[in-house]
Amino acid sequence: MIKYIQITALFILNFCTWAHAQKLEQYLLPSPQEICIKEGHLNQIHGAFLNDDSFIKLIKNLSSFQFTGSINSYHSPLFTNTFSLEIDSCSLPQKQAYQLTIDSISIKITGTDEAALYYGQQTLQQIFQYSKDTGMPIPCLSITDWPDFERRGYMLDISRDKVPTMETLYQIIDLLSRWKINELQLYTEHTFAYKNHPTVWKDASPITAEEIKKLDSYCKSKFIDLVPNQNSFGHMENWLMHDEYLHLAECPTDCETIWGVRSRHSLNPLLPASFHLMQELYAELLPNFSSPYFNIGCDETVELGNGLSKQACKKQGKGKVYLDFVKKLNAEANKHGKKTQFWGDIILKHPELIPSIPKNMTAMVWGYNSDYPFEKNLPKFKEAGLDYYVCPGTSTWRSEIGRNKDAFVNLKRAALYGKQFGAKGYINTNWGDWGHWQPLSVCYPTMATGAAYSWNAEKDPTKQLPLALSHFVFKDSTGYLAEALLKLGDAYLACKIPEGNANAFHLMLRRYKWTMKGHYQTKMITKENLINAEQEIDSALTLLSKAAPRCPDAQITLDEIEQAAMLAKHGIHLGLERLNARGFATENIEHESILALTMELQELIEKHQQLWTIRNREGGLQRSSQKLIDLLEYYQTIQ
Repeated sequence: MIKYIQITALFILNFCTWAHAQKLEQYLLPSPQEICIKEGHLNQIHGAFLNDDSFIKLIKNLSSFQFTGSINSYHSPLFTNTFSLEIDSCSLPQKQAYQLTIDSISIKITGTDEAALYYGQQTLQQIFQYSKDTGMPIPCLSITDWPDFERRGYMLDISRDKVPTMETLYQIIDLLSRWKINELQLYTEHTFAYKNHPTVWKDASPITAEEIKKLDSYCKSKFIDLVPNQNSFGHMENWLMHDEYLHLAECPTDCETIWGVRSRHSLNPLLPASFHLMQELYAELLPNFSSPYFNIGCDETVELGNGLSKQACKKQGKGKVYLDFVKKLNAEANKHGKKTQFWGDIILKHPELIPSIPKNMTAMVWGYNSDYPFEKNLPKFKEAGLDYYVCPGTSTWRSEIGRNKDAFVNLKRAALYGKQFGAKGYINTNWGDWGHWQPLSVCYPTMATGAAYSWNAEKDPTKQLPLALSHFVFKDSTGYLAEALLKLGDAYLACKIPEGNANAFHLMLRRYKWTMKGHYQTKMITKENLINAEQEIDSALTLLSKAAPRCPDAQITLDEIEQAAMLAKHGIHLGLERLNARGFATENIEHESILALTMELQELIEKHQQLWTIRNREGGLQRSSQKLIDLLEYYQTIQ
């Protein structure tokens, strides 16, 4: 009988410990590599129970400690030997690794360096939050943790209309640091205030050199490397659209490309003046960054070989002409003490040239579909002895409210194959194609997921998102805001159209003049599925109305999510009317329906313009709004 009681008691104890661990691990994002929950909890500090006052003091003491300079050990002055930090690069062989140990009377973080101690601190803050939210004591435990990728990044497009305010950028940096991100890039085409080129940025509210220096310093305080990013070959349309730069264009007038007829998109790499422009830009841009790296872009050079370089490309090969220019850009960046990163899409079309890439360059292997073949493309760079990153995306652009399922699979595959083939880095990209209509808050689920996978590739973080977003981003005890956001991000699935670089809602808003039956996605749209998608959105909006966020930006978060949802619904309403119209054409929609669409869109444009400047600079707003205004004016012409 006694033996039976002992076994039962042991089972209950083990079950409680397991349950404790399960609840706690829901709070830990990214998930630690190894965690061991032990018996007991942190309940005494030198004979005194850890009451609410001392708990708050300990949190404040931990939060206010800044890791600057170089330290070997630190002991809290608040409680002798209760909280300590120690650097030990020998017993923790993995880079950026830390060990967090909690027993009944003490907390200790050991790390390989100051950054590792900072990562341990973020985990400890999450444990504190767990205890505060659940009322459970802080458990005795041991966590040994390290990242699967040395470089874990986030890239934000600040060239497709939306340039965030400094306050918004600081907010993003704070959020990324909590998720242990250590690299940030601001994708730039024309939105840096180059002193000799005001023509290209005068209406864009660009980032200035002084602002970059402030951001660089702030990032360093959070152990984030702010990497300069200036596209230098393709995607130069914001320069070449101006006549004073037209002489640099590969296609000054229309030429046929894989994207159809194009002009003024890419530099002519054979012109010395094209390289001289980049020399000038690099000399002004790069000294503002402390990072040893620089992303020179060079993706999607779709005009190359179809314009002024056509004969040279035929003679030498398009791949060689491309790589020769990229090598020159790399050598120029090296003069400024920078190692270059470059997008890998073009060179992958010429795999025989990959071994010729300078070994100090890093290939950024990007792909955003859920089936992008990382497993096929990564070995090509690995075999050439090059460093490379995997670069998935948030899949929020051209979506208004997100495409979560596609993004989650893309983010996961990038992590698993990146880890398998030894990628140096993982960077989650957030683009702003076609007006950058998706608000910041719509991106949080996929931002968090990418950050989590970049730390621990094997652990699926998506089940933790409702709790992580509610407690650490929105501070919403109801949980409804996170639930609504995740539901919105899956609403596109109800449309049941093939995966692509846009969802059905955005396709309707953009392709309003084009035939619905000539595109692989739009030809699959049906009334029933659009109605089902709208019901999903309405259900999410009901949840949103019950949310009670207490984060500093609570009101703008609620407003911008509602605006994005209503914009998506307008796409649905337009789609339904087109499916009723003769030839599925917008111009054949009935008069009363066009009037209703016009009134609805007018309100959405006004709201779009009101919300934009709360988080973002005014420059770019007109360009973003114009895409909606064009649709509005089209409605008006057919009334």
